[in-house]
Amino acid sequence: MTIRRNAPMPDSIRHFMRAGQHPARSVPCPHCGAAEHRPCRILANGRILSQPHPRRTSAWAEAVACCPHCQAAPGTPCHTDGIPLLDDVHARRHLEAKEMAA
Repeated sequence: MTIRRNAPMPDSIRHFMRAGQHPARSVPCPHCGAAEHRPCRILANGRILSQPHPRRTSAWAEAVACCPHCQAAPGTPCHTDGIPLLDDVHARRHLEAKEMAA
């Protein structure tokens, strides 16, 4: 019997295997460079974090949810008076993304 470490897995099974992870791990981390579905790390010493970086959760919220505050569509950054927010989203967009993930 041959053991394959990288055998393909159907998406339906993969979803249930990762159910305990934070949903923000579905996007790459802009802070530490962690790939999709990989945990965030501290850049100085390589220690693995139990929760994703705040910039990663903002990137995830921006990717999956509409902002009820500024009416930004998924994939577009939040803005205040036409000026985009840098590396952040409105708090209401975080709540909307959490509700969608639940």
